[in-house]
Amino acid sequence: MKYANCPCCKVKTKDCNQEIFQHRLFNLSAWLAPLLLSLLLTAGGCVAGEEASNKPNFVLMMVDDLGIGDVGCYAPSSYRLASEGVKLTQHIAAAPLCTPSRSAFITGRYALRSGSSRTGRVQVVLFLAGSGGLPPSETTFAKRLQQQGYTTGLVGKWHLGVNCEYRGDHCHHPNQHGFSYFYGLPFTLFNDCVPGEGRDVLADLQETLEQLTMVLGVGLVTLVSVLWLLVPLFFLCILATAVWYVPFILLPTWNCIIMRNQEVIEQPMTVETLPQRLFFDSFLLLFRNADHPFLLFFSLAHIHTPMFKTPAFAGKSRHGRYGDNLEEVDWIIGKITETVDSLGLASNTLMYFASDHGGHLEDSDLQTGQKGGWNGIYKGGKAMGGWEGGIRVPGIFRWPGRLAAGKVVDEPTSLMDLYPTLKYLAKDTQPDRQLDGYNLMPLLEGKAARSEHEFMFHYCGIYLNAVRWHPPGDSIFKVHFFTPNFSPPGAVGCYDTKVCLCHGEHVTHHTPPLVYDLFHDPSESRPLTPDTEPRFAEILEQTAKAVERHKSTLTNEQILWRPWLQPCCGTFPFCGCKEDTAQL
Repeated sequence: MKYANCPCCKVKTKDCNQEIFQHRLFNLSAWLAPLLLSLLLTAGGCVAGEEASNKPNFVLMMVDDLGIGDVGCYAPSSYRLASEGVKLTQHIAAAPLCTPSRSAFITGRYALRSGSSRTGRVQVVLFLAGSGGLPPSETTFAKRLQQQGYTTGLVGKWHLGVNCEYRGDHCHHPNQHGFSYFYGLPFTLFNDCVPGEGRDVLADLQETLEQLTMVLGVGLVTLVSVLWLLVPLFFLCILATAVWYVPFILLPTWNCIIMRNQEVIEQPMTVETLPQRLFFDSFLLLFRNADHPFLLFFSLAHIHTPMFKTPAFAGKSRHGRYGDNLEEVDWIIGKITETVDSLGLASNTLMYFASDHGGHLEDSDLQTGQKGGWNGIYKGGKAMGGWEGGIRVPGIFRWPGRLAAGKVVDEPTSLMDLYPTLKYLAKDTQPDRQLDGYNLMPLLEGKAARSEHEFMFHYCGIYLNAVRWHPPGDSIFKVHFFTPNFSPPGAVGCYDTKVCLCHGEHVTHHTPPLVYDLFHDPSESRPLTPDTEPRFAEILEQTAKAVERHKSTLTNEQILWRPWLQPCCGTFPFCGCKEDTAQL
C-alpha cells in the first residue's frame, strides 16, 4: 500500500516521506483524507489514541505577535475552535514581549522570578551567542509532563537561549527543559534573516557606526594627504572599523538558524519554506505519537516580521502581506485541528490557541505601511508595558465532550495558567515552587464563576508598570504607575525607537497613579478621579498592599554577545549548511 510504512507506525522510508513532502504541503486537502485512511487501515490500531491512556493529550498553538483584533478578520479556523470550545475574552500575557512572555508561559511564573526580564533597551534574548536564557533550574510544563510519561515536542520558535558557558552545553535548550524533541528556531524571526527586509538587531547602533565611519574616513584621508607617514595608522583604523562591521554582516548567518534537537541543520535558514517545514514537522509529530500521551507545543514563526511570501497565499488577502500571512496561519491551525480529529484524538485532546503578546504597532515602512498587528479597541501594543493592547491576547480552549461548545469566559485569565492546568490534567501531584498561574479547569468547565486572579502584575522589563485588581463583583480596575512616552508627539506608539522603553526619559511617572475601570472603559481612554470614582482611594490602597505582598527576584542579565557560545554549522565564524528536505 502506498503509505504503508509512514510515520504513525514509526517506520520511515525515504520514498514514502519524500513523496509526501513533494506535495508541498499546501495541497494537503487533496491527500490528507486518503493518507489518514491508509494509516488507519495499515497501522494495526496504532492511532487509537484515546483508548491507549486515560491521560489527555495536549496541542498548544501559539502565534507570534498576533493582535487580538486580527483574529476576527481572517480566521475561520480559530472561529471554529471557539465555537467548539471555550473563548477567553480577558486572556492576559505576563509580558508584552517575546522572551519574558514565553518564559512565564512555560513556567507558570512571572519572568522576573527566573531572571528572564531585562533592564535597559534590550528586553529579549538578542543573540544566540548570549549566555542568557531560561535557567536550567527552572521547571516547565514540558518537564512536568515528561516526568508523567508524556512524549513532549516543541516545533517552531523558542527564543529562551541556548548555551551558558561554552558552545554545545545547551543549558537553555528546549531538550534541557523537558522537550524530548525540538525542531525549529532556537532564536526568533527577525528582518535581518531576509535580505532586503532591513535590520532589527542593533539597527540604531549600526547607523551610528556608519556615521562615525564616515567622519573617521574623511579625517584620515585628509591626514594621509598631508602626512604620508600616517598610512600605517590609516590601515590599522580601517582594520579596526572592519572588525566592528563583521557582526553586522554575519548576524543573519549566526542568528537565523534551524536546529533539530541539538544539531544545527540549516544556517542561515531559508525563510521562504519555513512555514511549510514547521507545519509538516508538527503534522508528523501527531502521527508518530498518536498511540500514547503527548504534548505538542507548536510555536508558529508567524506573524512576526518579516512577513512570509508563501506562493499559495501571496495576494490572497485584500490586506496585503499581513493579511496573506494571517490566512496562512488560519489554514495551518485548521489543518492541525483536522489532523487531531481524523486521528480519532479529539475527545482526549485539549487544544489551545493564543498569542504570546499583542501586535507590534511601530513595525511599518513607507513601501508597505503597517506591518504589525491590530489590537482592536485596546490601547497600546507590543513592548508597551501594561497597556491592554500589548498584553490582552486571543485565548481558546477546545476539548469535545469535556468542555461545553460556545462557552465564553470574561474573567481575567493568564498565559501562566497553562502550567498548573496541564499539571492538574496530567494528574501530577508532586510539590511545586511558587506559581503565579492557576488551574483553569473549574472556569472552563463552568464549575467556578470567578477567576482566582484577584490581582495581576504587569511589567515593563523588570519594572512594575501596572496592577490589575478584580474585586468582588464585575469591576476590574487597572492602576498604572508610569506610561511610555509615545513619539513623535501625537503618535500612538514609540515610532522613533521602534519599541517603547521602560526607563528614564522614555516614560512618565504618575502621582497619583492613573486608574482605569476596564469593565466600563476597556480601551483605557478615561482615567478615573476621586470625583468620578467613589472607591478611588480604596483602589490605590488595595493595589499598594498587593504590591507589598508580591514577591519577586532579580537575576543578573546574561544577554551580551559571546562568540564562544555561538551555535555553528561548520567552523566558526564561517557557519553554513542547508537542511536536506529530501530525507523528510
